[in-house]
Amino acid sequence: MSWIYKGVVFTPAMIPEGAVGFVYEMTAIIDGKSVSYIGKKNFHRVTKKKLGKNAPVDKRKKNYVRVAKLAFEDYYSSNAVLKEAHKKKVLINRDILHICYSKTELTYMETKYQFVRGVLESDMYLNGNILGRFYKQKQRV
Repeated sequence: MSWIYKGVVFTPAMIPEGAVGFVYEMTAIIDGKSVSYIGKKNFHRVTKKKLGKNAPVDKRKKNYVRVAKLAFEDYYSSNAVLKEAHKKKVLINRDILHICYSKTELTYMETKYQFVRGVLESDMYLNGNILGRFYKQKQRV
């Protein structure tokens, strides 16, 4: 399933100038129950590529270059339940909620959506925590 933004299929050509990433919501029906996950994703992933045999002989110089690659097209969340559902060919709707232009905005907007939608209070959401500081309450016996 493709990424959807404002009702339209989102393609790499539609990435706005200067945009860093986006906040998303993935929804699937697993075991007859609709579940969702809210997270964030960068548009690009920067990796190091070795220069190879033609690399500079001087050991003080870099023998690699940084290469940016698209990182979002085949992404199906960091959540284990959604990853497993994707392997089992379960239909997962992937919606872009907000496009962000800095890493700070990306983290802020992800956190905002998670709190506003009450991901920790609802069994509908697969999110187990927010920022690694706020966790779902364990049921008391």
